[in-house]
Amino acid sequence: MAINESDGEIPMESPLKAHWNEAYTKTETQKLGWFEASCKETIDLIHKTKIAKDAPILNVGVGSSFVVDELLSDGYSNIIAHDFSEKALSVLANRLPQNSNKVTYLLDDLSNPEKLLNLREVALWNDRAVLHFFTEEKDQNTYFETLKKVVKKGGFVILAVFALHGAEKCCGLSLQRYNAAMLQRKLGDDFELLTSFEHVFVNPYNSERPYIYTLFQRKHK
Repeated sequence: MAINESDGEIPMESPLKAHWNEAYTKTETQKLGWFEASCKETIDLIHKTKIAKDAPILNVGVGSSFVVDELLSDGYSNIIAHDFSEKALSVLANRLPQNSNKVTYLLDDLSNPEKLLNLREVALWNDRAVLHFFTEEKDQNTYFETLKKVVKKGGFVILAVFALHGAEKCCGLSLQRYNAAMLQRKLGDDFELLTSFEHVFVNPYNSERPYIYTLFQRKHK
């Protein structure tokens, strides 16, 4: 996949962008510390939403995750794969060339969004392991402001992040850990918590990583 400035590339590479590009350049997907061979927890939550197979699903910070593969296998056909790293999106796109008409690749910075703000009426915002990297309140505020702009009334939000007793760092970066109540406060009263559960993810190096998974639905907009 060729990515250029018109696709949303940030002209000057920031240290954080360089960090993620290096991670996806030096390490194959299956050896990344956050790699999961099965995205069962996420897929099960998506099934609970009962959204249409052609409804727009925005996967923020998707990297080279196999969640896109599983969504395609499940018959979903309007998948938006977003990430900050063009290297990650290239790995993903090169793995799925036969499904290019069902996947839109979106390169943008969640802490300073441009292309993301052009989206409207997103049926599902899916975040597995992105939000917890925003440790500054201003970046958290931008994240949730963007979410609220693009998710439609009646739409759904999946947030899967490190639990309060989870790891303090990932990929060399500090984390903001959460519980369901903290996520509810960030989303506000317009979003209803439908379900939440803790899940201990065992990474490729057999280390346990406690996560909190949540599913919200938007009531108003």
